[in-house]
Amino acid sequence: MAFSDELLTAGADIWAAQFEHPFVRELAAGDLDKAAFRRWLEQDYRYLFDYARTYAVAGSKARDETAMATLLGGADAVLNEELELHRSFAGEYGVAPEELAAVRKRPTCEAYTSFLVRTAHERPVPVAVAALYPCMQGYLDVADHMAGLADETHRYTPFIETYTSEAFRAETDSMRRLLDDYAEAYPGHRDAMRDAFHRSARLELAFWEMAYVGEEWVSESADGAGRSAGMDAPVEANVTDGANESDGT
Repeated sequence: MAFSDELLTAGADIWAAQFEHPFVRELAAGDLDKAAFRRWLEQDYRYLFDYARTYAVAGSKARDETAMATLLGGADAVLNEELELHRSFAGEYGVAPEELAAVRKRPTCEAYTSFLVRTAHERPVPVAVAALYPCMQGYLDVADHMAGLADETHRYTPFIETYTSEAFRAETDSMRRLLDDYAEAYPGHRDAMRDAFHRSARLELAFWEMAYVGEEWVSESADGAGRSAGMDAPVEANVTDGANESDGT
């Protein structure tokens, strides 16, 4: 079994929870509340900058030409294609790009982006790839699920079409191959790769919930910790000695 298949099998419960999440089901039906979609749009816009940064940092550390092309190409696609889609969606809401950029990250978004960026800087490249992979594979699988649920064209159809496009499938396949190649080349990193994959997968699920319920920061005056309702402290990468090494060596 390929390592990516092993990860997806182990994460099947998380994927099932995403498929059944009300944000996903209501978006597929076209009746998701506009405020919930706007929250997702604003937070995902902020997320994508650090997502691209994670690709770029990992790509700069990679030694193999194919890995460099995949990772740096991923950063380029996010910055020049996916963010443009978000700006297009925002325009429909009358939200200017500078307003998007000024949005404060909500707790789950902050936890997720902090984890990704720390992992890219402080862990070997295979671990960073494993941390990145759940976003691409998850959005492809969730969008495929949405496409199967959707009965007609509606205002969220462009979202579904973007994440089920042939271009997005190709990008996801490239990351999956890279993940499997690293797992085969550096078996000693597999446990850390599993941990990174599952942490990102759980945060993907939490991201839908964040947008759906309108998660907010709890003020420090309220609980002395600045934590969000229902969340523990922000997630951080598990840093180990030698974590700044390039690739898996």
